[in-house]
Amino acid sequence: MSTLLLSFGHGYSARALTPLLLAEGWPIHGTTRTPGKTAALAATGVTPHLMPGEDLGPLIDRASHLLISAGPDAEGDPALRLWRDRIADNAGRFQWVGYLSTTGVYGDHAGGWVGEDTALTPSTRRGRWRVAAEAEWRAIPGLPLHIFRLAGIYGPGRGPFAKVRKGTARRIIKPGQVFSRIHVEDIAQVLAASIARPRPGAVYNLCDDDPAPPQDVIAHACDLLGKPLPPEEDFATAEMTPMARSFYAESKRVRNDRIKEELGVRLRYPDYRSGLKALLEAESDGRP
Repeated sequence: MSTLLLSFGHGYSARALTPLLLAEGWPIHGTTRTPGKTAALAATGVTPHLMPGEDLGPLIDRASHLLISAGPDAEGDPALRLWRDRIADNAGRFQWVGYLSTTGVYGDHAGGWVGEDTALTPSTRRGRWRVAAEAEWRAIPGLPLHIFRLAGIYGPGRGPFAKVRKGTARRIIKPGQVFSRIHVEDIAQVLAASIARPRPGAVYNLCDDDPAPPQDVIAHACDLLGKPLPPEEDFATAEMTPMARSFYAESKRVRNDRIKEELGVRLRYPDYRSGLKALLEAESDGRP
């Protein structure tokens, strides 16, 4: 059977997967909400579509694989809001459907460990939206759904270096606070491995092996760049936007054993130190 990936919300993580599939001859169609981004998508080898705005029904009928990166809102998942019935009609025909969720669905565990079977107890609005969206996709009978719960994403163009260079990096200290994170190239290789080895109903945590306090990551970035450390700031009294403060509402360490055991994935960047080092080396070599 021929393959065709339809990617709803073809953003940062989906763009990292793109070259892996294009190298195997896959046609890839990706949606964006912004007309100005269609040319940039096309330049990467992806056929762009505006959503909402275009009739994607015939394309859904042709697609063998779906990837959903578009985030939900208070009204639910945007792809299902527009195309639930058409997707449901094709549920038994799809070979693989991947939904990119977040480890925020687990809520706060005071620095403790969570795995894919941990109860979903989100403590933020965004986390609750993700739990509801996961449930929406699960509710479609016969859909070969795979859920990927992503930790904090970093990679080319997204990481601490820009803030350190601009002098806007901050070391916010909240005792016991730890985050898990994942390099975008490792997200791409996990998705590719799952596509090659589908297991409908599977849930995978995507994170590296080294949950760490955020101030440690900033400090290491400063060391790599030879920049002075920003002063420590107490979380309780630091001036922060509500959005920035909300990221500190949850502290947990995320297990990633399942991607290794079921998909045979060996992380390229098992900790932030190796990931940041590779990003800096790529910059020095002039690579994107």
